[in-house]
Amino acid sequence: MTGGKLSDGGVLYDGTEDDDDGVVADIVEAATTLSIDWNESGDVPSELKGAELIGEFVKKLPNAPGVYRMLNAAREVLYVGKARSLKKRVSNYAQGRLHSNRLARMVRETTHMEFVTTRTEVEALLLEANLIKRLRPRYNVLLRDDKSFPYIMITGDGKAPAIYKHRGARARKGDYFGPFASATAVGRTINSLQRAFLLRTCTDSVFESRTRPCLLYQIKRCSGPCTGEVSDADYAELVKETKDFLSGKSQKVKETMARTMNEAAEDLDFERAAVFRDRLAALSHVQSHQGINPAGVEEADIFAIHQEGGLCCIQVFFFRTGQNWGNRAYFPKADPQLSGAEVLSAFLAQFYDDKPVPRQILLSETIEEQELLALALSEKAAHKVLVLVPQRGEKKDLVDHVVANAREAHGRKLAETSSQARLLQGMKETFSLDYTPRRIEIYDNSHIMGTNAVGGMVVAGPEGFVKNQYRKFNIKSEDITPGDDFGMMREVMTRRFSRLIKEEGKPDRSTTTTEDAADATFPAWPDVILIDGGQGQMSAVRKILDDLDITDCVTAIGIAKGVDREAGRERFFVKGKPDFSLPPRDPVLYFIQRMRDEAHRFAIGSHRARRKKEMVKNPLDEIAGIGPTRKRAILQHFGTAKAASRAAISDLMAVDGISEAVAKLVYNHFHENGAD
Repeated sequence: MTGGKLSDGGVLYDGTEDDDDGVVADIVEAATTLSIDWNESGDVPSELKGAELIGEFVKKLPNAPGVYRMLNAAREVLYVGKARSLKKRVSNYAQGRLHSNRLARMVRETTHMEFVTTRTEVEALLLEANLIKRLRPRYNVLLRDDKSFPYIMITGDGKAPAIYKHRGARARKGDYFGPFASATAVGRTINSLQRAFLLRTCTDSVFESRTRPCLLYQIKRCSGPCTGEVSDADYAELVKETKDFLSGKSQKVKETMARTMNEAAEDLDFERAAVFRDRLAALSHVQSHQGINPAGVEEADIFAIHQEGGLCCIQVFFFRTGQNWGNRAYFPKADPQLSGAEVLSAFLAQFYDDKPVPRQILLSETIEEQELLALALSEKAAHKVLVLVPQRGEKKDLVDHVVANAREAHGRKLAETSSQARLLQGMKETFSLDYTPRRIEIYDNSHIMGTNAVGGMVVAGPEGFVKNQYRKFNIKSEDITPGDDFGMMREVMTRRFSRLIKEEGKPDRSTTTTEDAADATFPAWPDVILIDGGQGQMSAVRKILDDLDITDCVTAIGIAKGVDREAGRERFFVKGKPDFSLPPRDPVLYFIQRMRDEAHRFAIGSHRARRKKEMVKNPLDEIAGIGPTRKRAILQHFGTAKAASRAAISDLMAVDGISEAVAKLVYNHFHENGAD
């Protein structure tokens, strides 16, 4: 079988990631999934598993580069690896070489393996990184926080280019500058660039509809191209200066501005000189926030790793066009027994799977496959990439600076994690749980007189709030009386746990221990659910848990506000216990209050977003066959949807793009006695 789908339903490559150069897609096209026949039925003998099973696979493997996957009895991927020779690499598992306790456990759990051969080891490395990011195997080093990086975009498809923050695929025509470490860094930079170069930041629709300059023009953050306050030629010069500054020609731009300012001052045009003075100050503000700006590093990413206490931190600094565009700390999931070089090597391949690669990558320590990684990234980027470990000079000083930042970020994270672990242990002791909880779900509802009702679920774990696990529930039932909080909670609980049972099955809590919980990956099932409500809410929740037969699978705790709704006097409701309060300064109480407040914030935010969407909803949206273009044409012609609802068919046909059939469609939507 070539490319495409794998036998367990996993996707080798589905084109959903931003793969600008299509390198991974080409590798998949050329890759071949090995089909290993065991008997006439083609099934692996059920009695084989672990090292014995792997040994049988080894007998049938070629001495060719490729990628292998180890699967358990549930056909979940345990590990993805690459090899110069599949036969030699996989034989290590069968013979028990270099196994840590964790990898030995992985081998014991293996009940099946799958293999993909590639043309070269470089292709195997790129494919391995791609598969790890998609399948997220339990025993691999995993890049946890993998949000795409933000960029600054200057549009190139309009009369007056605008400057925006951009994230995701570069589908729109324009110039992109980045990556920046965070959206905050981009926002701060754009804010200063507005003062320095006066480019517009409004949307195209706002730009086209303006009849007079907006407030940004009044406060000298825009040159007003929408109403002709600046000529096209002068605005084009501002755009060019902006691009030059972001492309590394900042000194040239500043010198030109300074010269123009001095000339204006000599001509006694002090108002114009003041404009350039303020623009120069704005540019200095941009550079002052960039920290180190080394002269000898034009384009590079710098990685440093620090390991201690079972936690690993990788700090990344981004340098583009000789400017420091920020830094970010990562905390990959990795076996504590792996060395820093092993973690860093695995991290780098995943990091650049869907990100642009700079011309230089500087590392804090030498990795085993440094040359192979450089070749793979060069192939992906279509330009030469150097992977270096500097030994002296300015680059070494930069790496040392990044190492210091990694050490500091590691210390902060370790302190936060230790504090969180103590709080979770406190939860276990306070509520007499069988083991320390690893997943806590907190629920809350939000509505106004029953309208736009939304249920919110937030999730907390050993590392704090897990925001990618948050869920919102738009209340759909028509049987619920508006404002019935009990009914809303019943719907949320039913939908949440019915789906969880269907997707994950019921957990066996009778055999779970604290050690088992600590060793597992982040669970899908909650150990504890917190309900913002008193005895009434808890009765509704317990009824749902009983109906679904999962009362023993999860501990439900109700939190009722205290007397006069005063914080610190909350009452807690747990099955089998009388309700109770915690001491006002108990750390567990603060912890629960923080989780409840986060659920409240999330529910209210979701409700407001839904309410806002309903408020701006247009009656024309409800008409099938009326898309954005026709809706825009109708609104531009009549001004409002209300005016369009009163129009005759002949008036509707006068709108560009509206045929007689469409005009009747619109007319019939607003009139019970429709047109024939």
